[in-house]
Amino acid sequence: MELNKSVSGIPFATLLLISPFFFWGTAMVAMKGVIPHTTPLFMAGVRLVPAGLIILIAAAFIGKPQPKGWAAWLWIALFALVDGTLFQGFLALGLTKTGAGLGSVMIDSQPLAVALLSLWLFKEYIGVWGWLGLTVGVIGISLIGLPDELISGFFSSSTISLSHSLFTSGEWLMLLAALSMAVGTVMIRFVSRYADPVTATGWHMILGGLPLWGISSVVESHQWENIVLSDWLALSYATVLGSAIAYGLFFYFASSGNLTSLSSLTFLTPVFALLFGNLLLKEVLSPLQWLGVSLTFISIYLINQRYTLAGAIDTPRAKATGILKRLISQYPYH
Repeated sequence: MELNKSVSGIPFATLLLISPFFFWGTAMVAMKGVIPHTTPLFMAGVRLVPAGLIILIAAAFIGKPQPKGWAAWLWIALFALVDGTLFQGFLALGLTKTGAGLGSVMIDSQPLAVALLSLWLFKEYIGVWGWLGLTVGVIGISLIGLPDELISGFFSSSTISLSHSLFTSGEWLMLLAALSMAVGTVMIRFVSRYADPVTATGWHMILGGLPLWGISSVVESHQWENIVLSDWLALSYATVLGSAIAYGLFFYFASSGNLTSLSSLTFLTPVFALLFGNLLLKEVLSPLQWLGVSLTFISIYLINQRYTLAGAIDTPRAKATGILKRLISQYPYH
């Protein structure tokens, strides 16, 4: 596992690296019963604005500097628009119009977009093993999130009818959310050149969440009248752990770590959601879902060990080439 250099010496660093995806997955389980009792844009704002305040308070407590200069605030504003307003807005609206399984698959396919953007902007190495791992990961989360009937009927349905069934219930909103998150993940590299990534994360959540509340006040009604105590507890979990801590850690790691490797861990989010849905909500895992869980772990291994795997193949090949060159030099052909 490739760790951010600044945390590689911390005890339990790997667990710390995985924790955002654990919190995101379990927050989805916590939010499952809240969605029918509130409105999507209001809920998205609740996940962002209080979480941003918590991050800024924590950042001030540990001495993180505040952003300075127009360049820093410009990048934070763009970051807030893309990863705050657009991502959380599309996600919240998509959750009300699509099944949780298919929506989760589309959201958690964003490592593919991150890999392409990182290859283009930062020349990050992906290689054969990395692309294989990304492909296996998408197959794995598809087996986890898609209904078994849809998978079994994939080969018996025409492409046109399948596309129509996928994109008539709002899945395109989830795709836009995934693309927004991918762009936001890449943007933190540019943001961190002008501002501390932790404080920038806090400000981007506040600046990105306030417009959602503003739009909600105009187009939505009865945002909190039907929310009961258990719903507020679920919202608190999603805000504190699923947003403040998860996003703070994720963008801190993304500011200097390998984006392709870090983003690949997003494949763990539906795994955690599925496992805790099974434990807490007694949801039964099908054989295809267990296969998806296995493929997801394999994909993460392939992506994060792509350098080692490539070297393991290239080293014997290089030795064989060297031996062949020496033989040719000793016995030249005339």
